[in-house]
Amino acid sequence: MFDYTNIEDYHHQLFSGEYTCLQAVVHYIQQIRDAKNLNAFVHVYEVECLTRAEELDRKRKGGAPIGKLHGVVIAIKDVICYKDHPVTAASAILEGFHSLYNSTAVQKLLDEEAIIIGSTNCDEFAMGSTNENSSYGVVLNAVDNTRVPGGSSGGSAVAVQARLCMISLGSDTGGSVRQPADFCGIVGFKPSYGSISRHGLIAYASSFDQIGIFANNIQDVAATFAVISGQDEYDSTVRRQTPQQMNIKDVVTKKYRIAYFSNAIDHASLDPEIKEATTQLISELKEEGHYVKGIEFDLLDYIVPVYYVLTTAEASSNLSRYDGVRFGKREVTEQDLTKFYTATRSKGFGKEVKRRLLLGTFVLSAGYHDAYFTKAQQVRTLICQKTENIFKDFDAILIPTVPVKAFKLGDLENDPITGYLADIYTVYANLAGIPGISVPLFKHRDGLPFGVQIMSNKYNELTLLELANELLITYRQPHFNV
Repeated sequence: MFDYTNIEDYHHQLFSGEYTCLQAVVHYIQQIRDAKNLNAFVHVYEVECLTRAEELDRKRKGGAPIGKLHGVVIAIKDVICYKDHPVTAASAILEGFHSLYNSTAVQKLLDEEAIIIGSTNCDEFAMGSTNENSSYGVVLNAVDNTRVPGGSSGGSAVAVQARLCMISLGSDTGGSVRQPADFCGIVGFKPSYGSISRHGLIAYASSFDQIGIFANNIQDVAATFAVISGQDEYDSTVRRQTPQQMNIKDVVTKKYRIAYFSNAIDHASLDPEIKEATTQLISELKEEGHYVKGIEFDLLDYIVPVYYVLTTAEASSNLSRYDGVRFGKREVTEQDLTKFYTATRSKGFGKEVKRRLLLGTFVLSAGYHDAYFTKAQQVRTLICQKTENIFKDFDAILIPTVPVKAFKLGDLENDPITGYLADIYTVYANLAGIPGISVPLFKHRDGLPFGVQIMSNKYNELTLLELANELLITYRQPHFNV
């Protein structure tokens, strides 16, 4: 029976002859079939994965050098382009569309001999917190099928949670990797804005979007990040410097300076059990010799409105290209051009996407642009400045990932505002452009997992991953096994 722990052990098993890449792929294909009810995958590339696995096995046995991700089975969110494969952003408006090129992240994975097993379900155009806004249907949480997995990268999260692949990629615009990781009890990592190229990532809000990584351990996150990060000629926002070397050790003796937002811990929206666990963790970190201090972040209650003003405005612009003229769904009509656009977009977009496009168009409209969009940009600048000042004195910020446990299916159907407000702790990292990670440490009394979120200064992913690894080793609840 194939059993996966991490990339390093897997590579040892390949070279020892205990397993082959082909055996790994066959195992995951069967796992995906057995877990079909979870609806995590929208496309599975069975034939080509089996062929690629056989090729990699022959190469390895022939003595040729292997790639850093040799034989690692990876799933990608249905917003990341993979040449000659479907990419639809879980939207009817892109039904049947196949990518013409590889995203930079996918190309780097392939260059290091990873195996892309399929694309995963998500909220349409990455807009949502539950993975219920998809033209492919709802994704179910593997821990409790009556609960959502979180969104928008819910399919990618469940693929790792249910052991349907080794690692998966998602995208994080306001928490879409960290929030589903929290709900599913796995590691969810969003790097700094500009650490990973966005070339080939279908845009939601371009100044917020970032590809992120799901895994069951920090070492796999670090190894994947080291491969897909770095400069790219196709994305001018990517950092030019060489990425940090990632060598995450199991034993860390460093003592960290950690801040936590007092008003986040005391916020009325925070579930009492999540508050209790986070408060206890803070006490234990202090006892272990870390410098941990509560600070007030006085812009906390402005974070969600600023985020939704700016992201919907950017979405209004980005999604204007889906008009039925150049690609994607086309609603045939003999009426004039405006009615053709209206018919195509009305039938192609789902309810949540329409809601956000209308909001974004409104905040950009004449008479409201300065009152909403310009003001939100000013507040974002203040948030970035305050964040820079915090990291002059601290190595990391620690707060809950999400204020509540996983929603029940259908809970937000008639109450989208509750879902928006639940983003209060995750959108901060996207506004400031800093890296964040959700670390699975706890279980609710009803058995649902939840974690804690750590953030570090921009481009300081190494410190973030080292601290996250220490928390997993030292503070994860006993017998925590999703």
